[in-house]
Amino acid sequence: LHSAVTRIQVQRPGFNYTFAHICILNNDKTCIVDDIVHVLEELKAARSSNRTNFAITYPITHLKDGREVYNGHQLGGVTVHSKDRVKSAEAIQLTYYLQAINSLNDMVAEKWESIFCDTVELFQKSNRKVKMYPFTSSSLKEDFQKTSRVSERYLITSLVLVVTLAILCCSMQDCVRSKPWLGLLGLLTVTLATLTAAGIINLTGGKYNSTFLGIPFVMLGHGLYGTFEMLSSWRKTREDQHVKERTAAVFADSMLSFSLTTAMYLVTFGIGASPFTNIEAARIFCCNSCIAIFFNYLYVLSFYGSSLVFTGYIENNYQHSIFCRKVPKPEVLQEKPAWYRFLLTAKFSEDTDDSEETNTYESHLLVWFLKRYYCDWITNTYVKPFVVLFYLVYISFALMGYLQVSEGSELSNIVATATRTIEYTAAQQKYFSNYSPVIGFYIYESIEYWNTSVQEDVLEYTKGFVRISWFESYLNYLRKLNISTGLPKKNFTDMLRNSFLKTPQFAHFSEDIIFSKKYNNEVDVVASRMFLVAKTMETKREELYDLLETLRKLSLTSKVKFIVFNPSFVYMDRYASSVGAPLQNSCISALFLLFFSAFLVADSLINVWLTLTVASVEFGVIGFMTLWKVELDCISVLCLIYGINYTIDNCAPLLSTFVLGKELTRTKWVKNALEVHGVAILQSYLCYIVGLIPLAAVPSNLTRTLFRCLFLIALVTFFHCFAILPVILTFLPPSKKKRKEKKNPENREEIECVEMVDMDSTRVVDQITTV
Repeated sequence: LHSAVTRIQVQRPGFNYTFAHICILNNDKTCIVDDIVHVLEELKAARSSNRTNFAITYPITHLKDGREVYNGHQLGGVTVHSKDRVKSAEAIQLTYYLQAINSLNDMVAEKWESIFCDTVELFQKSNRKVKMYPFTSSSLKEDFQKTSRVSERYLITSLVLVVTLAILCCSMQDCVRSKPWLGLLGLLTVTLATLTAAGIINLTGGKYNSTFLGIPFVMLGHGLYGTFEMLSSWRKTREDQHVKERTAAVFADSMLSFSLTTAMYLVTFGIGASPFTNIEAARIFCCNSCIAIFFNYLYVLSFYGSSLVFTGYIENNYQHSIFCRKVPKPEVLQEKPAWYRFLLTAKFSEDTDDSEETNTYESHLLVWFLKRYYCDWITNTYVKPFVVLFYLVYISFALMGYLQVSEGSELSNIVATATRTIEYTAAQQKYFSNYSPVIGFYIYESIEYWNTSVQEDVLEYTKGFVRISWFESYLNYLRKLNISTGLPKKNFTDMLRNSFLKTPQFAHFSEDIIFSKKYNNEVDVVASRMFLVAKTMETKREELYDLLETLRKLSLTSKVKFIVFNPSFVYMDRYASSVGAPLQNSCISALFLLFFSAFLVADSLINVWLTLTVASVEFGVIGFMTLWKVELDCISVLCLIYGINYTIDNCAPLLSTFVLGKELTRTKWVKNALEVHGVAILQSYLCYIVGLIPLAAVPSNLTRTLFRCLFLIALVTFFHCFAILPVILTFLPPSKKKRKEKKNPENREEIECVEMVDMDSTRVVDQITTV
C-alpha cells in the first residue's frame, strides 16, 4: 500500500508530479514518512533473513540505527507481551505530509489527495481481508457539504407535505368562506422570503454551508404562524362589514404581536450575526436568518395582506374560494346533481338569523373542535389534577436528562453518515484511543538548558507524559558517558552540536533545536521543541479537553515560556467557542428583549409568565434532548436559541389575551384565549411537524440533530400552549374578580323617564329609563 501511494502521479501540462515532488522534506532532502514504515521495513528484512530476535515495543520502540521512535498513534489494538513487546496489532495508521507553499503546489496536493482516496479504495478491492479507511484534509469539508446533496429529495417531500396540509388547514366545507389559496400563498410568502435572503447572501459573496438547512424550518415556524394568525383574526370580523374595515381589524388585531415577535427574532439572530460571534458558519446562518425574517415581515404586510384583501372581496361577492365563480342560490342548487351541490355548499347571510351570523366559521373543523370540545375538556375540574401530575413527570424526566448533559465535540456530529469521516473517526477511536494525540511542546525563549534547576523544571512540567524529546535523550546520553548534567554553557552547546547531534541515533533531533550565533561567535539555543503523549482515552473528550486546559494554565504560570499545540486542539477550541458564543449571545438578547418588552407590554405579568414559560420549555428541551442522545454542540445550541423565539411566538398571544382580560373568570378567559389563538397555533404546529418528519430520514448526523432538537421544541411548546398554561392559569394570578367601584356621593345618577302613551287612550304603552 505504501509503495502504491508513493507511486501516485498527478498529471499537469509538461510534468507529472509524484509524492516525492510535493512531500515535506527532511534535512537530508528525503520525504518525511511515518516511523512505522521504517519499523515494517526492518521487520520485513528480519523475516527475509530468518532473524527472530527483532522485537517491536509499545509505545516506544528502537530502530536499527539506535533511534527511539513513538508508535502509540501508529499502532492500534495492540496486545503486548512482558516488557512492552508487541505480540499483535489490529490496526496501523499511515500519515503522508504534503507541502502547500504556493497556489500551484496547493492545487497539485488537492488533486493528489483525490487520487489517494481512489488508490486506497482500489487497493481495498484487491485486498478484501484488510479494511482501509482513507482520510484527507478535504474529507471533512466534502462530507460536511454532502449533507445538502443527500437532503434534496427529502426537502422536496417536506415541501409537498407542508403545501398539502397548509391548504387543508385553511379549507372548510363552506366553499365561500374556505381559504385554501391563503394556505398556499402563506407558504409562498415564507418561500419568497427564504429565496430572497439566499439571493442576497450569494450576491454579497456569502459562503453556503449545510447549516443553512435549518433556515427554512426557522421561517416555517415563524412565517406560517403569522399568516395563520391573520386568517384567524379574519374569522372574528363581521361579515356585514366592508373588506377595508375587516382588513383594518385584522391588522390591528394580529400585526402588533407579529411585529414584536419579528423584532425579537431580528435582535436574537442580529446579535448572532454580529462580530460577537467568532464562528463563521454560525454568523452566516444568523445573518441569513435575519434577512429572511425581515423580508418575510415585509411580504406578510404587502403580498399576503393584499392576498387576504383579494380573497375577502371574493368572499363578500359570494364567489367560490377556489374557482372564483359566483355561487348560485340554494333554490338554484336544488336542481343540480349531488356532486355539484357538494362542491358549492355555502351559507348565505339572508339564510341565517342574527344569532347565527357570528358562528358561520364554526364549520371549520379546528374551530369547531376547540370551541365545542377541547376548551371545555382541558378546563374541567377532573382533568386539571392529571395535567399537573403529567407536568411533574415532565419536569422529573427533564431534570434527569439535564443532569446528564454532555458536550459534543465529535467531527462525526456535523457530517453525513456513511462517509469517510464517520468511518475513519470510528476506526481511530476504536483502535487508537490508548494515548492522546502527539502534543507539541515549544519553548520559545533562550533558557539555561545547562542549568540543573532548569532541567528539573522542564522535566517537572512534562511529568506524566510519554516524552519524545531531544532534551531527555541528551540527558540520558550524558549519563551514559558518566558526565555530570550541570555542564557550563560553552561545554553544553559544543557537546550538543558536535557530539550529540552527530550521533546517528540522535541526528533526527536536529530539527527540534534552533541555534543562534552571537557577536563573539558564541552559540546559543534560542528555541526548542519536544513531543508529548498522555496516557488517556481519546474517546473521553473531557479528559483531552482538561489536558489542554491544564497545559495552557501551566504555560501561563511556569518559569519557562512555552506553548502547546495539536491539530485536534483547533477543533476543541472551535467547539468551546461554538457553544459558549451562542449561549452568551442568547443571554444578551434575552436580557435586551426583557428590557425592551417591559416598555411595550400592557402588563408586567405578561413578561413574568412569558419568562417562566420559556424557562420551562428550554429546560424540558435540553433534558429530553440529552435523553434522546443529542449532545450540546453548535447545531443544538442554535436550535435552543431558536426555541426561545418559537416559544414566545406561540405563547405570547395566549398570555396577552388572558392577562389583559377583565371582569370574567379565569376559566372563561383561558377558553377565550384558546378560541382566539388556538386555531392558528394548531395549524402552524401541524404544518411544522409534517415538514420536519422527512428530515428524520436524511442520512446525516447534522440533520438528525436538527430534527430531534426542532421536533422537541415544537412538541414541548405545543404541550405548554394546549395543556400546561390553560390549566395553571385557571388557579394562579392574575385575579379576574370584578372590582367593586367605591360610591362617591358627589357622583349622582341622573334618571330620565319617558312615557310612551297611546294617543287613542290613556294607557301607558312603555317606559324607557336612561341612566
